[in-house]
Amino acid sequence: MKRTHAVVQVALALMADPMGRHWGYELSKAAGVRSGVMYPILQRLLHDGWVTDGWEDPAEITRRRPPRRYYVLTDSGRRGLGAVVADAQHDPRFAPLLAWGR
Repeated sequence: MKRTHAVVQVALALMADPMGRHWGYELSKAAGVRSGVMYPILQRLLHDGWVTDGWEDPAEITRRRPPRRYYVLTDSGRRGLGAVVADAQHDPRFAPLLAWGR
């Protein structure tokens, strides 16, 4: 996967809770990327098998809204995105992102 600022930002946001469910909107806010950038990255991660997705159970929704789609990292996704973050630590282009995430 090409290492861009947006990919590194998404990787950092996903790896902040590598075992959790990630909602698209909240992930977009945590990563600091627009939805028009976020969702193509998520689609690529789905295609590569780095995340799986699902839909929130409608019976668990307490407010009037449609079910939300969630994303969960797979084992290969945790390894792959961990490598993205590790590689970014050695690339000066990403130093501001990594300093901000600390």
